[in-house]
Amino acid sequence: MRDLPSSLVLAYLGDAVLELYVRKRLVAGGPALVRSLHRAAAARVSAAAQAAVWSELEDELTPEETAVARRARNAQPKHAVRGSRPEHHLSTALEAVLGYLYLLGQQERLDQLLERIWELGSRSEEEKPCT
Repeated sequence: MRDLPSSLVLAYLGDAVLELYVRKRLVAGGPALVRSLHRAAAARVSAAAQAAVWSELEDELTPEETAVARRARNAQPKHAVRGSRPEHHLSTALEAVLGYLYLLGQQERLDQLLERIWELGSRSEEEKPCT
C-alpha cells in the first residue's frame, strides 16, 4: 500500500468527508432550521449510526478497503471515546476507508460508498420506533 497517514489520521479525514456529505444532503432536502439540521447530521454521523451501517457495508468493500478498515478498527485512540468502544472501532474503520478514498482521489468510489451509507442510514431511521 502507498505511503498513507496513520489509520486514525485517515479516520479524522474521513469523518470530515462524511460530515460534509451528510450536511450537503440535508440542506438539499429543503428549508430547515439550523438546529434541526445539526441534530439530523449528528444522528447520522454518530459512532452508533456508523456502526449500524457497517455490518451491511463491510461485505461491499474491496480487498484494499477491507485492509484499511481492519487496521483502523484495531487502532487505539489516545483520547476518551464517546459511546461504546465496539461502536467507536467500527466507526473508525468506516471513516478511515472514506479518508483513504478521498486521499487517493477515488471520487467515484467515494461517492458510491457515501450514497450507500446515506441509504442504509435512511433505512435505519425508518425502522426506529416512534416515541
